[in-house]
Amino acid sequence: MCRGDDVHCPEFHLHHRMFKEDLDIERRHFLKSSFVATGGAAALAAGGLSLVTPALAQASASKAPAQPTYHYLPANSDTVHWGYFSKTLKPQVELDSGDIVTIETLTHHAGDDLERMVEGDDGAESVYLWTKDKKGVERRGAGPTDPAVYKKGSGEGMGVHILTGPVYVRGAEPGDILEVRILDCKPRPSANPAYQGKSFGSNAAANWGFHYNDMLEGKKREVITIYEVDATGAKSWAEAVYSFPWVPQTDPYGVVHETIDYPGVPVDHSKTTRNTDVLKGVRLPIRPHFGTLGLAPAEADFVDTVPPSYTGGNVDNWRIGKGATMYYPVSVEGALLSVGDPHASQGDSELCGTAIECSLTGTFQLILHKKADLAGTPLEELDYPMLETKDEWLVHGFSYANYLAELGPEAQSAIYSNSSVDKALRDVFRKIRHFLMTTKGLTEDEAISLMSIGVDFGVTQVVDGNWGCHAIVKKDIFAGRA
Repeated sequence: MCRGDDVHCPEFHLHHRMFKEDLDIERRHFLKSSFVATGGAAALAAGGLSLVTPALAQASASKAPAQPTYHYLPANSDTVHWGYFSKTLKPQVELDSGDIVTIETLTHHAGDDLERMVEGDDGAESVYLWTKDKKGVERRGAGPTDPAVYKKGSGEGMGVHILTGPVYVRGAEPGDILEVRILDCKPRPSANPAYQGKSFGSNAAANWGFHYNDMLEGKKREVITIYEVDATGAKSWAEAVYSFPWVPQTDPYGVVHETIDYPGVPVDHSKTTRNTDVLKGVRLPIRPHFGTLGLAPAEADFVDTVPPSYTGGNVDNWRIGKGATMYYPVSVEGALLSVGDPHASQGDSELCGTAIECSLTGTFQLILHKKADLAGTPLEELDYPMLETKDEWLVHGFSYANYLAELGPEAQSAIYSNSSVDKALRDVFRKIRHFLMTTKGLTEDEAISLMSIGVDFGVTQVVDGNWGCHAIVKKDIFAGRA
């Protein structure tokens, strides 16, 4: 379906006008919001609700334009990169601190049901195009692109997520902190007229899942479950539609995929057996969020999207949705923010390998905090992705805080055999201790006592190569302090 971006559409001019009108309405809505007004950050900080102090908010606002500008970044074969972060990528949009950007994101599992998740959607069709002669996006992963070397496909599937971007933030330099406010997050409707008002996602109980080597009677198998989401917002839950065991699939280039080992392989459902009697009567509350959101690392030119690291990436925390704020350390010029791996819902641990992988559109406000202004603030020594909500602070730990630096030249392969929950828990313990001592001025003994009785630790994910744990601090435990 043309959204004002297909010049060959007979109604291109009408669709383009409607598209621009919709953008203008959305732009006015956000620019009127007190949350995104220039003084909003200072007001939030003054109320003690933010890691951004009033002085830091004012310093950052003074370097930004008086009024934010609104940007829109669609997802198509020209605006996405598949399976890798890279400091070498050309930015898809450039903006100033304080600006707002709406970004479309596509799930890398849409090939599990092209009829529901791709058909009729111009952007998705351009990305998922794959015939015997060409792909819409040839490279998928940070691996080799030489046909003489790769076996599964270009990029070798060393990284799987479709990322939209990157977004270049003017003035961002290594040592700065980028604040990313998630203003909105909503499902991308199916463009197939047969499924109007609905959105769909795929959950893969896959070979990389925590469960895979511990199945009853040793019967290993990969099972896909397709879920339906109400794209209108009338229903706050997802329901299973059908499931099917993965069977070997031959991609359009003729490569056979015995397992789920390369992203975007179009599933031929003439070879699958569907089970429509699955999870009957179960309503799963949706909590749309972005599994992969982060900045380009400095350590390598092409970095696998699967393991998360100090600049964020595939953190896979279901709390990174509407109303949340993420803080990331900047490691390259322009920050280079990319977003993808959209989820309709996920539990802590993402145990079987994926969430409900469902295309989403998000709206973000990006605020740059310069290194020179960070001294004496809670963000001064931040060197990991930090999550803040209205009521909580959340610290992320990983098996390796910066695996790219810690594991040497072979880091991107070595990480997959070196992760553990205990390493991730140790990392998050050290980070939350540091956070409580520096941000709240506690002694080490006070911090250790408090984290045992007033901090909730959890397993974020055990499927992303670099496993993750998190620690949640309720802001109201400090309500008695001045």
